[in-house]
Amino acid sequence: MIYPSELGSSFNQLALILGIAVVIPFVFDKSKTSHRVVMLSIAMILALRYIYWRATETVAPFGFTLDWAASWALLLLELLALIGSLSAFVIMMRVKSRSDEATENANWWAPRPDPSVVLLIATYNEELDVLERSIIGAKALKHPNKEVIVLDDGRRDWLRDYCASAEVGYLRRPDNKDSKAGNINHALARLAERDTPPDFVAVLDADFVPHRGFLRRSLALFHDPDVGLVQTPQHFFNADPIQHNLGVSRSYPDEQRFFFDHMQPSRDAWGIAFCCGTSSVIRFPALQDIGGFPTESITEDFMLTLALQNGGWKTVYLNEALTEGLAPEGLKEYVTQRARWCLGLMQIARGSLGPFATNNLRLRDRWSVLDSVFYWLTTFTFRLAALVFPLLYWYGNITVVNAQLADVVSYFGAYYLWVLLTLNLLSRGHVVPVLNDVSQLIGAYPIARSAITGLIKPYGHPFSVTAKGGDRSKIVVQWRMMVPFALLLAITLGGLVLGVLFDRFAFFDAGDGKWVILFWTLYNLVVLSVTLVACVELPRRERHVADAPEQVRVSFGGEQMDLWMTNLTLDHARLRGRQFEIGTRGTIELENVGAVATYVSAKSRDGVRLQLLPDDTQRAALLLRFYTEDNTPGISNVRMSAMLRDVARRFTFSSNTKGRG
Repeated sequence: MIYPSELGSSFNQLALILGIAVVIPFVFDKSKTSHRVVMLSIAMILALRYIYWRATETVAPFGFTLDWAASWALLLLELLALIGSLSAFVIMMRVKSRSDEATENANWWAPRPDPSVVLLIATYNEELDVLERSIIGAKALKHPNKEVIVLDDGRRDWLRDYCASAEVGYLRRPDNKDSKAGNINHALARLAERDTPPDFVAVLDADFVPHRGFLRRSLALFHDPDVGLVQTPQHFFNADPIQHNLGVSRSYPDEQRFFFDHMQPSRDAWGIAFCCGTSSVIRFPALQDIGGFPTESITEDFMLTLALQNGGWKTVYLNEALTEGLAPEGLKEYVTQRARWCLGLMQIARGSLGPFATNNLRLRDRWSVLDSVFYWLTTFTFRLAALVFPLLYWYGNITVVNAQLADVVSYFGAYYLWVLLTLNLLSRGHVVPVLNDVSQLIGAYPIARSAITGLIKPYGHPFSVTAKGGDRSKIVVQWRMMVPFALLLAITLGGLVLGVLFDRFAFFDAGDGKWVILFWTLYNLVVLSVTLVACVELPRRERHVADAPEQVRVSFGGEQMDLWMTNLTLDHARLRGRQFEIGTRGTIELENVGAVATYVSAKSRDGVRLQLLPDDTQRAALLLRFYTEDNTPGISNVRMSAMLRDVARRFTFSSNTKGRG
């Protein structure tokens, strides 16, 4: 009988997992708790097996040496990151969908009148083209008993005048104390002074547009008198910077899809879903009961959930695409936003509603905060460490993982592959190696800095509001972000060359010699290379992800004809099938918009480009068409073959530099 080698046996374990991966999609049901528990329990067992092996067989023996310090430092970081992963695995063992509940309890208030709702749109420095679609969308909501109020912390007269012309409410205050939370609290105080305060308030960020059914679907869940807040997911009508700069906006979901589509429903099953700032509806008496929005943290949304729970109110989650908004379009804004979230969470952890403070929070609420702390504190710190520790071997002959290759395959490989299989079964393929690492690495340093400094000294740090809109028509290289990654790439590549070519460097065998560190280094080179490409911001043009080619009636020179329209924006349309002279004037019939005046602005290979001239009513109708329909904008799941093609095209620089987002 022929027995496989130790290394062969290890690879047989991976082959077994790959075999399971082929079969299990046919029997696995992610809506069943029992199926989720089995898959995630195996992941937890493999995780504990891996960390036990790391602690007992791969670290340097005790002694005041660089090898000992480096190997145990990496192990500690891994252990902390693993604790966060184990917590996430437990959370994901359950999942809850409330769509049927919302349908069954629609109009639960009948035969009483529809509850009154005030929509609060908080704004600071957004431009009119950002605010216009939010205001028009809010006015178009199906719920009849509603009022829209714009809360202007920028104190802009032009916005006051626009709100008057749009027939929506407008409020400003004399200062900007407590930022967004203070702005909303000022409005809540004015509402409380009314003879008849509203039953509910809905909060929208200035760049978010509600779909027509947002209020009706959300209000249905308030049939439970203990529900204080209903949160809905955030969807985006544009690509985030990672999607856009890597050219994968049509094949790879935005970075927040995993959280909103999968983590929040799981958190809701445990009763720990939390408010995410925008796209939420809140019971007004509940807000009065807790004294309004908390101002102790710059992430007032998460803290609002804790304050409500502390007062006996529940937060629930309705996983339906009921709003869509503007994702940060630039890398600086993307990183600024996440660093602010991180700092705010650390302020919560150290505050009066923190996990170790004296309050009325349940144990699971305290766990919820700790889970978030571990995510922000360990994920990005470990991502940086993963780049630095291999360099200690190449340049200093310091062994941080002293292991046999067979053991690495058996312990780490089996764990990693099983987790990848499990999370992608649960999330429709959202966990993609390299791309996930790049999205974390882009902001790793400022986020890790916010996590550490925020935990030590939670207050006194400046923060920036995420910029919206702006000129995105040119290629912009984010040199300040790119240079550190370029240096790390050069140093990593240099260390690899030195270690391979010269025996003076990295001569200690580290178990199976340089194989473990070699694979680690090659992976880092790939991640760093993709990160550099992501730091080159491509131009953007207006695009609507829900658009599809449609036949429209056009009229030019008295002749009417039906042609295919392949693209539509507020200002332009593309027609296929006929060409006309530049400057030719006519009209184009658009569904729910009417006959829009237009002229030919350019010719294309198989048609023409039209400049649209909508009047104010038609412009509003176009905005409603683009942003308020009850659809799911963006990409919800990974299209693997298309994603690989898109990435390859981006790296060969054959993608359209005019952008896709």
